[in-house]
Amino acid sequence: MANRLLLLTLALAGLPATTLAQDVAAEAPAYCSELKRITALAVTKEKFASITGKPRNGNFRDTTLELTGWRDCSLYGPGTSTCDSQTLATAEDAETAQASTVHDIKACLGAAWGEASERSSPRYVVLHHAGRPLSITLSTDQTDKNEHVVRLILFVRRN
Repeated sequence: MANRLLLLTLALAGLPATTLAQDVAAEAPAYCSELKRITALAVTKEKFASITGKPRNGNFRDTTLELTGWRDCSLYGPGTSTCDSQTLATAEDAETAQASTVHDIKACLGAAWGEASERSSPRYVVLHHAGRPLSITLSTDQTDKNEHVVRLILFVRRN
């Protein structure tokens, strides 16, 4: 009887940690694994060479690693990756999506990423990695078709 009580106590003691881990995993966005891979590639010597696709206008290129749920992902130069969210009806919808995306990215990439509030504004949020020269900007924008989007730009900072 004492052994069963001890086992039950140990099993119950492990529940909060298990529940917490499941909650964190549930918070991670669908594009989390791709975003982690892109951030890892950004700090390598080759940068985005392994995911570089066909040329586009200017210095843009297609990417072979799209973020799930995002559109028009591309690479710019050797150290910049960009994607647009799905289109949104209003600027207010874009601002709400931007705030949600900031939360999602922090949940995905972890505590090393923090907001640079001195460089952020209501329509433009900057996230920096604490130990690597990486930044992510999330801005709201309007397309040529008057659709609203959140634009995600990951880039290697040159300090």
